Amino acid sequence: MDLDEARTRILDAAEKLFYDRGIQSVGMDELRTTAGVSLKRLYQCFPAKHDLVEAYLRRRDTRWRAALADYVAERADGPETRPLAVFDWLHSWFSEPDFRGCAFINSFGELGATSDGVGRVAREHKRALLSYLTGLVRAVPIAEPGELAGQLALLVDGAISSAAISGDPTAARHARTAAERLMAAARAGTELGTEPGTAGASRK
Repeated sequence: MDLDEARTRILDAAEKLFYDRGIQSVGMDELRTTAGVSLKRLYQCFPAKHDLVEAYLRRRDTRWRAALADYVAERADGPETRPLAVFDWLHSWFSEPDFRGCAFINSFGELGATSDGVGRVAREHKRALLSYLTGLVRAVPIAEPGELAGQLALLVDGAISSAAISGDPTAARHARTAAERLMAAARAGTELGTEPGTAGASRK
């Protein structure tokens, strides 16, 4: 078994075990056994557990955002519906039997206070998601896409956390309804020539 194959096996095992049960409850020996590699090979690929944790999170970030973007590109029929398709994808994800919430929020909750690496990767993931949402919103005629994208990002995180705790995937549907209303309000403000958050200011 070469290093590339061993690394893939280890990351596959880490993704399953870390996401299902949390990082701190999984030891390197269990990872080695699940991956089917020797302890020596494990440490050749990842000299310390924190190296493996960061690699796991970075690979999950790449895969998670690619799956979301692919779904939106395939299912949405135009710029107006792409932001809402994000929440349709969330519903599909929440309905999967192995759904355990946001890996980045979970990891940050476990290790964010003690691991700069975990905190950094979690923040990078959230910034990348916000950037993606901002790109979707910019394709819609809205005056302040950054503000709306930030609101949608909060709805995404809220829906993920709610679904993880409740076990109910309809959190995505509720978030979609809220997103639809936010988008309608932002479009209305643009059509009236006002910026979001300024309506009614002249009446003060």
